[in-house]
Amino acid sequence: MHILVVEDDAVTAELLAAVLEEKGYEVARACDGVEALEQLRAQDLALVICDWEMPRMDGLELCRAIRAQDFGRYVYIILLTARHGPQALIEGLAAGADEFMSKPLAPDELTVRLRTAERILALETRDVAIFAMAKLAESRDPETGAHLERMRNYSRLLAQRLLDTGCAPGEMSPEYVRLIYQTSPLHDIGKVGIPDTVLLKPGRLSDREFEIMKTHTLVGAETLEAALRKYPGAKYLLMAWDIAISHHERWDGSGYPRHLAGHEIPLCGRIVALADVYDALTSKRVYKQAFTHDIARSMVLKESGTHFDAAVIEAFTDTEDQFMAIQEQLADDRAPLADKVEPQLCL
Repeated sequence: MHILVVEDDAVTAELLAAVLEEKGYEVARACDGVEALEQLRAQDLALVICDWEMPRMDGLELCRAIRAQDFGRYVYIILLTARHGPQALIEGLAAGADEFMSKPLAPDELTVRLRTAERILALETRDVAIFAMAKLAESRDPETGAHLERMRNYSRLLAQRLLDTGCAPGEMSPEYVRLIYQTSPLHDIGKVGIPDTVLLKPGRLSDREFEIMKTHTLVGAETLEAALRKYPGAKYLLMAWDIAISHHERWDGSGYPRHLAGHEIPLCGRIVALADVYDALTSKRVYKQAFTHDIARSMVLKESGTHFDAAVIEAFTDTEDQFMAIQEQLADDRAPLADKVEPQLCL
């Protein structure tokens, strides 16, 4: 495991690094919170040991900054200080620290704390399992390419914009942004229950076949509900259930499977709905070529207030340059239609 040591005292930093390296850890170093944030953005670091008293940005400020940002992973923080007493403990934990250790450090105590951190961070393998389940469902459809990777990035981008603009007060938080990135790939998990004759049909579906396809929302919700009965407090399962059953609902109530309207539709479902449609429009399918961004954008905007939440549409227009960057970075091999084509939205 790679650990970031944040300590402005060179002697203390050297001693701590030596102890960690002796225990088999790789060590990166920063002299204050500002430098630590730069390293967290640049490297895949999930465990931080930081001093409380530092110049520019101290340990408490660093804890708050880490918790306010999304690094695509959970960052475990052990806060070091010479302070003692319950008030110092409360301040440190309230700022976002996971562990609180007093100086001078006892190597045996540090070992125990690090083992605890490793157990907690190992829970992130849950995210790998989530994505693996989603990829299993997706693997039945050979034409979806990097759909899941694009979808989760589009969804996170929209959620982050809603958080930054305060357009979803009471619902949106950095944790919400992380959860939607983790769980949005499960939106079509229910397709594992759709017959191949429908799912893999090389052409448009008949009305009867489309009714069968629509049941993937219910199959997905039932699958996740079984997991929820065993782990009823798991936030990621709750969000995954909401997304699976609601990402085909429409703002005007004409969607499926429950014909929810407006704010009856969970926010995560409203976000994933736009991300899913945009990706379908800009991707090649057996029945169509990929549309250019400009065509997809025009089609999405026409559906504001009918298919899509206007607030999510605004988040999309605010971030469309980043949408295009994600689409290009994770693009499948495809030839977009000419801009002069005037398609119809049929998703």
